[in-house]
Amino acid sequence: MKKILVTFAAIALFSTAAYAQKTQNHVIGFYNLENLFDVYNDPVKNDEEFLPEGKNKWTEAKYQVKLKNMAKVIRAMKEENGVWHALLGVSEIENRLVLEDLVWEEQIREANYQIIHYDGPDRRGVDVALLYDPKVFTFIESESIPFTFEGSSIDWIQSKEERDYFRTRDILMVHGTIDGEHFAVYVAHLPSRAGGKKGGNQLRDRGGEIMYNHAMQMQAKYPGIKIICMGDMNDNPTDPSMAEYLHGKEFTEEVTDTEFFSPFTSMLKAGFGSLAYQGVWSIYDLLLVNNALVHPQEGTFGLRQLHKKGYYGRIFNAKFLTNQAGQYKGTPYRTFSNGAFIGGYSDHYPTYIVITK
Repeated sequence: MKKILVTFAAIALFSTAAYAQKTQNHVIGFYNLENLFDVYNDPVKNDEEFLPEGKNKWTEAKYQVKLKNMAKVIRAMKEENGVWHALLGVSEIENRLVLEDLVWEEQIREANYQIIHYDGPDRRGVDVALLYDPKVFTFIESESIPFTFEGSSIDWIQSKEERDYFRTRDILMVHGTIDGEHFAVYVAHLPSRAGGKKGGNQLRDRGGEIMYNHAMQMQAKYPGIKIICMGDMNDNPTDPSMAEYLHGKEFTEEVTDTEFFSPFTSMLKAGFGSLAYQGVWSIYDLLLVNNALVHPQEGTFGLRQLHKKGYYGRIFNAKFLTNQAGQYKGTPYRTFSNGAFIGGYSDHYPTYIVITK
């Protein structure tokens, strides 16, 4: 982990110097907020653990600590980049209320983030959402894409009855413009790996397939549209869901109009990580971009390098987000540890890319 921290310090220095040479730079990122729940009982949500009398003893005081911590992270990324995120996808949020409380936090209130969120069918009761800066991004439309099995090319291990019972987060699509250019952003939180669920890898494959098919439809409808697929994919960029079903490619020269560029593939192979489990680092917090961003027309937004080694992605693993001692030293400083509230941030580091012209 020492190597990774030093390398990211270099990324920050390189990025800051490079920004001064460009006219427009916009940060687009993703952050798994690790169970941002309010303290109120919602009879249609599985929120019992996050109530004052629940397993986590989730009190108003703990909720306020969590909100301030999440705002601190977003503010810190703004300080690093000199600009607020133009678009920030989030996951593991209970409802719109927690997002309204978050964007009203004093540390980030000036950003005036607007919220796009739909209540979804997930059995855990968590959703995805998108925060956007209205000074940069002009909203046109959004869609909550259901996680269905219709039209899939996958040869399913699960029975039809198991698939009919299955529920997970919808995939959010937001369409708008930045400086007159069309953008479509997909925010996903693909099915978990927890418990070695039968056919779990196929469920994530299906998530990649859903995003890909919808993105290709958007490209056909809006020629030249810039597309970003982001989220907690619960898979590495080298896994089939991302590399095959979302057609993610490691190198920019491989990308055509029917593929996506996967900036974090080379970073994973180089030893970077956005989360750690049992000592193994992974990058589940991904952003992939289409050919229009990788090979932009002259005078339009394109993806910019953030490191002298050629990396296009950034994993924001600031020191305050990282355990500095103990059993989990060097890993993300999370909200709970072994069932106890420790007042940390998230078990995932946020990730982002930068577009420029």
